[in-house]
This record gives sequence, C-alpha cells and structure tokens, in this order.
Amino acid sequence: MDESRVLLWVKAEPFIVGALQVPPPSKFSLHYLRKISTYVQIRATERAYPRLYWSTWRHIACGKLQLAKDLAWLYFEIFDSLSAKTPEERLEWSEVLSNCTSEEEVEKQRNQLSVDTLQFLLFLYIQQLNKVSLRTSLIGEEWPSPKNRSQSPDLTEKSNCLNKNWNDYSHQAFVCDHLSDLLELLLDPEQLTASFHSTHSSLVSREAVVALSFLIEGTISRATKIYPLQELALWQPLHADSGFSKSSKAFCFYKLEAWLRSCLTGNPFGTSACLKSGKKLAWAHQVEGTTKRAKIACNTHVAPRMHRMVVMSQVYKQTLAKSSDTLVGAHVKIHRCNESFIYLLSPLRSVTIEKCRSSIFVLGPVATTLHLHSCDNVKVIAVCHRLSISSTTGCIFHILTPTRPLILSGNQTVTFAPFHTHYPMLEDHMARTGLATVPNYWDNPMVVCRENSETSVFRLLPPCEFYVFIIPFEMEGDTTEIPGGLPSAYQKALGQREQKIQIWQKTVKEAHLTKDQRKQFQVLVENKFYEWLINTGHRQQLDSLVPPAAGSKQAAG
Repeated sequence: MDESRVLLWVKAEPFIVGALQVPPPSKFSLHYLRKISTYVQIRATERAYPRLYWSTWRHIACGKLQLAKDLAWLYFEIFDSLSAKTPEERLEWSEVLSNCTSEEEVEKQRNQLSVDTLQFLLFLYIQQLNKVSLRTSLIGEEWPSPKNRSQSPDLTEKSNCLNKNWNDYSHQAFVCDHLSDLLELLLDPEQLTASFHSTHSSLVSREAVVALSFLIEGTISRATKIYPLQELALWQPLHADSGFSKSSKAFCFYKLEAWLRSCLTGNPFGTSACLKSGKKLAWAHQVEGTTKRAKIACNTHVAPRMHRMVVMSQVYKQTLAKSSDTLVGAHVKIHRCNESFIYLLSPLRSVTIEKCRSSIFVLGPVATTLHLHSCDNVKVIAVCHRLSISSTTGCIFHILTPTRPLILSGNQTVTFAPFHTHYPMLEDHMARTGLATVPNYWDNPMVVCRENSETSVFRLLPPCEFYVFIIPFEMEGDTTEIPGGLPSAYQKALGQREQKIQIWQKTVKEAHLTKDQRKQFQVLVENKFYEWLINTGHRQQLDSLVPPAAGSKQAAG
C-alpha cells in the first residue's frame, strides 16, 4: 500500500441478500439491540460471544424479544447463509438435516451452529433499511402500499427503482446516517454510559472494526486490490487518521467515526456504477414495433468475485437464453421484462425479478436469495437457497429449495409446485453453489406478513395440472433427469397421462383407417393442436425460439 488516498464504500451483498424485504420486528430497534449487545458480551462463556450459538439466540429472540421461533431461525439462517462457507460445507449441512427424523433432531443439529456475534448485531440493525417511516410517507418519498410505483418507467442510474436492497445510494445513506449507532452497538459494555451511549473517551476494539468489515471495505486510490476495513484502519500510516492507539490497542471512537465519514464514497461495484459505466451486453434484440429498447449491463469485466452484477431491463416479447461466464456467481436483477422467456443457465449468486409480467424465467441454481417483487402472471423455475416474494399476482413457482419459501406482503393467488426440469450442467452447477436435492421445502411456505388470515394467499399445484418442462437447448453435461425426481403424486399423474396417450395410440391403430382417412385425421389433430398452442400462449413461446434475422442476432456473452 502506498501513500495514496483511502477509499471506503458500503458493500452491496449484505443489503441485496441480507436485508429481508419487509419491515423489521419492532424489537430490532437500536434500544433493544444495545441491550442484546451488552447481554451477550457479559456472557462470553455462555455460547454468546464472540460466537453466538443458535440456542442462545433462540433464548434471546423468543424469551426476551417475544419473536416466534420460526422468525428467530429465519434471521439467524439468513445471516448464516451470507457467511463464507464452501459449497462442500453447505452440502454437508443439507445431508445432516436430511438425515434428521424429527423436529427434536433438527433442533439438536441447529444448536451446534454459531455466527459472529458482532456482525450478527449489525445484520439485525440493517433490517431497518426496509422500515416504513411515517415521516417520509407523509412527504411522499415512500408509501406502504403493496405496489409502490416507481417515479420513472425506466431503470436509470439515479433512481434504479424504489427497491432499497439494490439501491447503493440507499446503502451508503443508511450507513452514513446511522454510523454512530452502528459503532456504539459494537462497543464493549464498559465503554458505554448507563444510557448505552458513547463518551468522548470511548474506545472501539479491533474486534469491533473487524465486525464492521461486514458492511464496509475499501482500497487505496489507483490500486486494484480490495481490502477489508480493518486492514486499512490498522495500516501504520493511517493510525493518526483512524484513531488507532498502539498502547490501548484500540481506536478512539470520535476519530474513527470522522475518518470513516471522510473516506466513504460510492460503491464502484454497485448497481449505479454497473448501469452508468458497466459493459453493455447485446443479449437481447429489438422487437419491431416497440419503442423501448432492452438494456443489459454487467460489471463482471472489472468486478472481483462476490461483486459481480448483471442488470437487465425491458426485454420484451422474445426468448433470451444464456449460459455464460458473465453470469457465474453474479447478482442478477431483472426489471420490467414482459411477455418473454428468459433462460439464465449458470450458477448465480442472487436473483431479483421486479415489475415483470406474463413471462417465464428458468434459472440456474441460485446460491443465496431469489426474490420477486411486483410481478404479475410470471412463472419461475429454479433451484435456490431461498425464495421470497412480495406484491405478486398470479405467479407460479416450480422450485427446489432447502429453506421455506417466504411469503411477504401484498401477494395474491400464489402457486407452488415441484421443480420439474433439467439441463445437462444442472447437477454440476448445484454442486458449485452448495445446493442439494434434500431437504426440499417447496411445499411448506412461511407466511411472514399475515395480512388476512381468513384467506390463504397460496395453493399447491394440483397434480392433474402438472406437466414437466423441457429446456429446448443443447448443452454439454451429464444431467439427464430432474434432480431428486418428482413427488409421488405428481409422478403418478404423469404416469396416468402417459397411459392415456398409449390407449389413444392403440385406439387409432385398431381403427384400421385407410390412407385418406389417416391423412384427414392427421389434419384434424394438427388443427386442434394449433388451436391449443394459440389459446395457451405456447405458440409465441415456440415462435420466439426461432433465431432472429442475421442482423439482430443475440450476441454471445
């Protein structure tokens, strides 16, 4: 590191993946989190600090904060999914769970899990990102309606919609606005006053700064390497600025805060930078008669692993299919895509689908969260670590997931169904993202926001309506069937349908039609099939598989 200027920024992933898109429990306020911080730090020997075990968090969340156990586990598990575990470790955990035969055994295994205590406190605090503020509601910046309409119909650099989880301006503003609170939350109890506040002489431990690296990282200007916050704060030439004292082996609170504020800048790998200066991808073609042009941008040519991002908007009436290094490990945002069929067949980090309608999305395995917001009449087919949905209408989810799907606010007529397709590299991609076929909770959703308990917002697809989905592309790879197979009721329904086809074929054969009758009969069947294709919308799906004219072909990624 040379003497150049230090640049710090707020990481995107804790907000994209970690901040649940729902107002947080009231007990996640700073007042209660400060109490928890003190409580765990004075119980360092009781599985509370520096690692917080599930059993201790369950006691705090259920006993002291009055959270339901499922909700307590949800936040613990979301944070754990953000930790740097290898795919092999995640697969081992899936195997352990799938071998449990009772709730008691599951709980026994969970009791062995622990998370970084201070980072977990920061994680709980950033849930305030999606807190609905009465003040901002009144002045018109936000309103707690199920479908918050964007001010602008386009995905622009400045607004990039009202989804705060993807808005790096919101991430930076949140951290800057609450920096004092975040630092106070990490202080040792003896550094606080009786009212849980810092003083002019408060010292911030090295462990606290390490914890803050959960949210902040940086670099030296003109350098390419990214450093965790603590490495920059502890760098010898910066001690006077960051407030580090060799004698106390700690940081001066007010100096550290001032240094952080002076160095914080925009995230060079955030959504804004991706849209403004990212590489534009010619994956989609312009549809005749439409004025809106598809926009697809990525930062994968400059961003390190874990910072990769692909944003696509306004893909309209077409099939877009990709299996590309550009997508591998990327956070993907799909925005305002209508009447399209989108196949992204690579291992993905996270996926957010927002304000899309009348489309089908077939995704490679999603290592963290797949989130849908404000979508109508959309079908999603995916293996994912977690699915969450808000403000959706008439959507169908064919999923394989080791966690319970989360039904947040504003959803209507949601359908869950088993994962029902495969492509040649699927199992290889699942292994790379640490996703197994069991346990699979596709049929056991968790209603996080119960707005009207009288009516169920979801149903499970009846087996009689179930068909498998064929991915119509050739690829290299070894997967030849649906991973994990199908639940028996759905497999039985397919078998019965196959039996009907065989009976039909036998009936036709035994009718001993003449050559002319066979021709006439074939025309009748083809006409009926053509009618069915048009009535179901499958005609457009087949037509869009035909490559566009040479001048407007989708470019390789």
